[in-house]
Amino acid sequence: MEKENSSSDVSVALIVGVTGMAGFSLAEALQKPTTPGRPWKVYGVARRPLPDWFPSSLIDCFISLDALDGADTANKLSPVAHEITHVFWVSIQVHENEEVNISMNSTMLANVLNTLKSATPSAIRHVTLLTGTKHYMGPIFDPSLAGKLVHHEPPFKEDMDRLPYPNFYYALEDLVASYLPSITHSVHRSSIIVGASSRSVYNIVLTLSVYSAICRYQGLPFRYPGSKYTWDHFCDMSDARVLAEQQIWAAVTEGGQESSL
Repeated sequence: MEKENSSSDVSVALIVGVTGMAGFSLAEALQKPTTPGRPWKVYGVARRPLPDWFPSSLIDCFISLDALDGADTANKLSPVAHEITHVFWVSIQVHENEEVNISMNSTMLANVLNTLKSATPSAIRHVTLLTGTKHYMGPIFDPSLAGKLVHHEPPFKEDMDRLPYPNFYYALEDLVASYLPSITHSVHRSSIIVGASSRSVYNIVLTLSVYSAICRYQGLPFRYPGSKYTWDHFCDMSDARVLAEQQIWAAVTEGGQESSL
């Protein structure tokens, strides 16, 4: 059941990866007067400084830290760790080798959660974990597994068995589950995310916008830029704004926790 906080019981969000598409939409959504769990105090975390285009009014405080560095994470987060009630994990490090992905992403998440959990007192209650459909497809970008992957066929369902390949999504799920029952969690396996971002390499809207601008400048027709496979097959996308609403709902609603959405 959804619970609205009183003015003395403020929910405090830590958005790790706040300057990305998903993080930006979360920061926007948490400021809306109709958002569940209100009122929210919002801390935003990113490795690089806050970009000029990011409205500072969306967050109460920005923290720049390297989550791969345990000492830096503890030093930067410890002063506010006792306040944080909800973590929205939308940060990611991606390399071709999946074992490297497992090591780096698990280290980042563990450093953050360990810092928050060690606070006195610790207020953290829930973690929303953003992963994706490679949960069902395997590490498709790892060249060592090219041509060897056997994946689930769509439609994908959240209770499908894990695939027998290394996958940093699995590692992150296991990590947040290890904190049960003191910290609940929800897992959000979105597909391609589209949203507002001026620099994300994953933002296909930005890519298509640049491509269309070039076509217009050159006087060329706007032809489909993808492969024959993507033309012939089903492809779904997730709006970052809708994804933000789903994550917030799961964070504060009974029945949305310990779930995969």
